[in-house]
Amino acid sequence: MAELVQQIVNGVSNGAIYALIALGYTMVYGILKLINFAHGEVFMVGAFSGLLVQRYMPGNGGALSLAVAIVVAGIVGAITALTIERVAYRPLRGKPRIIVLITAIGVSIFIQNVVALITKASPFFWQPVFVTANETAVYAIEPFLTWADAFVIGGAALMMGLLQFIVYRTRMGKAMRAVSQNMDVAALMGINTSRVIAFTFVLAGFLAGAGAVLVGQKNGAVNYGMGLLPGLKAFVAAVLGGIGSIPGALVGGLILGFAETFVSAYVSSSYRDAIAFSILIVVLLVRPSGIFGKYVPEKV
Repeated sequence: MAELVQQIVNGVSNGAIYALIALGYTMVYGILKLINFAHGEVFMVGAFSGLLVQRYMPGNGGALSLAVAIVVAGIVGAITALTIERVAYRPLRGKPRIIVLITAIGVSIFIQNVVALITKASPFFWQPVFVTANETAVYAIEPFLTWADAFVIGGAALMMGLLQFIVYRTRMGKAMRAVSQNMDVAALMGINTSRVIAFTFVLAGFLAGAGAVLVGQKNGAVNYGMGLLPGLKAFVAAVLGGIGSIPGALVGGLILGFAETFVSAYVSSSYRDAIAFSILIVVLLVRPSGIFGKYVPEKV
């Protein structure tokens, strides 16, 4: 029983991370019908910026430096996402989707290689904040929850709550929902669609960058390729929940987190990565629209 509870906690922690990244995919898709495969690299850039803040800010490794790292990583992630939108996606607006999709993959590879060149493809490590007096183990909220997991779950819940407030309780959020339903009609009603799209990328980038700091405190390592696999898995989570649906991204992330955790614990850790893509195949075969998605016939 104790082991089961521990695995549930691990599943929630992992699922919260996937959900945060998946929200970026689902918001951009909801507005532009674009799969932003460079979103994982926004996550990676945010991780590096947060790491730099934590390393060089006075009080290295303390709670204050960690809080500042979250904010700075979110801002850098937002700037990176906005730059990608302005430079790579905006000039292609209205072009066939396959062109934009190929561009997204190209942007992802480009950013990875630039960061690999700058960092010499070397891994870097976070200074852990949640350690005991002898700095050898993570503080535990007995008997199952570590402070690192609590930090990830609490931080992710806070950011998701903030996102819900922005989308459903603010004027910009109302504009986002209008553009998501019909961009042309929203423009005719006086909504600046370019501003809404830019804001969506900024919001998605902020969540990815800030979430990268949460992941860094849990996993420790930062490298130029760290956004690829979590980004692909978060895409699976978004598809599973119904890409374009914010609640779907949350549910899809949690389901994927639980699936990975329980497969690793009770079957084999070798299948941890395979389970995500197995889920993707099953979803595409059985319910392509996802759990919360709706099938809408496309007019031709």
